[in-house]
Amino acid sequence: MIDSLYIVMPAYNEAENIREVVEEWYPVVKHASPEKGRLVIINDGSKDDTLTRLHELQEGRPQLVVIDQPNSGHGATLLNAYSFALDHGADYIFQTDSDGQTRPDEFEAFWQMRKDYSVIIGNRNHREDGFSRIIVTKVLKFVLWLVFGIAVPDANTPFRLMNRRVLSDYLSDVPERFNLSNVMLTVLFLYNEERVKFLPITFRPRQGGVNSLNLPRIFRIGLHAVRDFYEIRRGMHRHGHR
Repeated sequence: MIDSLYIVMPAYNEAENIREVVEEWYPVVKHASPEKGRLVIINDGSKDDTLTRLHELQEGRPQLVVIDQPNSGHGATLLNAYSFALDHGADYIFQTDSDGQTRPDEFEAFWQMRKDYSVIIGNRNHREDGFSRIIVTKVLKFVLWLVFGIAVPDANTPFRLMNRRVLSDYLSDVPERFNLSNVMLTVLFLYNEERVKFLPITFRPRQGGVNSLNLPRIFRIGLHAVRDFYEIRRGMHRHGHR
């Protein structure tokens, strides 16, 4: 029996990138999970032509699913995407972003190891997206160690493969509209001693368009996240899964 793979992506103002991203990732889901797999892209209230181009790209691609929603932010959109995949019977859920920074050819190593681990997360040890982003990742790593006592190589990587059981177990523990949904899921996986593997990946420069996150906005999100982390830490309990 072939495992069903859902590759999920949020998209916000990615009109410049979306065609190439779909052309790169659609063959991946089609090869890994013929017929049952889906490439799910959620348009998060884009103000450009992202949605129009996505609908055009659906022609001849029956495994491409396009969902449109009012702008909710990256974290909330991820939660919606994960819920959609689970609701539609995905055995494995893989998340990446729609800005072209990740490489589809690095997915196969994750897929081949899917039975050995509950979660496989990319570790961006070769980054080409700027020094400031590297600093943000290092600061986040320190904050997570400070709050949760957990050493995380790369908590927020948009390149992660999760099996159905592990995602469904922890998804409801992430607060709605939480900005750093992937970070919180990573913490929950490690805190509960799930079988997590970090694999090195390449992280390319943004392939087109403008990143909606600048350093001042990252700083504001970070301050809010630290408060949220402490609040979540007080209410955390172990799930008892191994």
